[in-house]
Amino acid sequence: MFEPLIIDSHKGKYQAHFQSEISFDHFDNETLMTSHFIIDKEVASLYSKQLEKILNASSVLLIEATENNKSLEQFPAYIEHLVKNKIRRNHLLIAIGGGIIQDITCFLAAALLRGVDWWFYPTTLLAQTDSCIGSKSSVNCSGAKNILGTFTPPKQIYIFTKFLETLNKVEIQSGIGEMLKVHAIESADAFDYIAKDYDQLFVDQKTLLAYLRRSLEIKKNIIEQDEFDQGIRNLMNYGHTFGHAIESATRYKIPHGVAVTIGMDMANYIAYQHDLCEKSHFDRMHPILKMNYHTFIDHPIPMQYFMNAIIKDKKNIGKNTITAILPDKKSIITKSGIENNLFFQKKCEEYLNSGRLL
Repeated sequence: MFEPLIIDSHKGKYQAHFQSEISFDHFDNETLMTSHFIIDKEVASLYSKQLEKILNASSVLLIEATENNKSLEQFPAYIEHLVKNKIRRNHLLIAIGGGIIQDITCFLAAALLRGVDWWFYPTTLLAQTDSCIGSKSSVNCSGAKNILGTFTPPKQIYIFTKFLETLNKVEIQSGIGEMLKVHAIESADAFDYIAKDYDQLFVDQKTLLAYLRRSLEIKKNIIEQDEFDQGIRNLMNYGHTFGHAIESATRYKIPHGVAVTIGMDMANYIAYQHDLCEKSHFDRMHPILKMNYHTFIDHPIPMQYFMNAIIKDKKNIGKNTITAILPDKKSIITKSGIENNLFFQKKCEEYLNSGRLL
């Protein structure tokens, strides 16, 4: 496997370790006694044998990985469990699951007792290739997606690629959506390179893992320059203004990475319609992006709910300005503000009705 990836953060360095098999042999009895495990309920069922020692630990919280369960309204029950199990500041929170379990654990680690350490074992391609590094937690509240959060890096990350073998095709598509995004941010050539190997990502694990590692390396370079989203890291939100709105408007029937893929396509469409980039940029990326969301192409995206979510997006700055990450004339991803909301809404509706069908 790969060498560990070392990431610099405001709380020091942390490492992402890679190995193919699932093994928790590095847990000694003391770690088991002073750790509180927050685990995706489905992962606990699928990997009960490998997780046997952990599932028998004294403090285990099994959570169904749904968007509703990372809403602030659910957190009192999680806190009650941890307090009941006598959590202390020198204990560990250990997350085993995908991005939702990560968000829950990271947010708790930042807030409980003014801060406890946490480790992460990502089990989805989306988490392994993107969200596991970068320090962010994102929590929903009152219908607004990811409106609350912190920057709290884990102390350790363990990426066991064996977890990928039980993911279905849509879950792989979702992870690939984030891979496509970060390669597009890197450069037009980087996007074209992964696009060329798109079909191989589903059938050849060696190819998939090479792009997984490369995606993390690209993201590492960005987050080490701008950990707190003050500058270049904003580019990581490419496709997300639209993607998050699509998730909300469809009640999360379209998974995150697939919604981001549609969001990237939508961003490119609106950028060339707004004369921010050439139509050739949309045409170049559209076939691969469409390939990654084509199984959801007929899924309705209600315009009213979509626009309501866009208006609530946390990246907006001005009262009447929509902030989005869009390509420019040189096909470089950049931050843009669109002040003409009527134009913006018209082009969003145009895209949702016909653009993604091109």
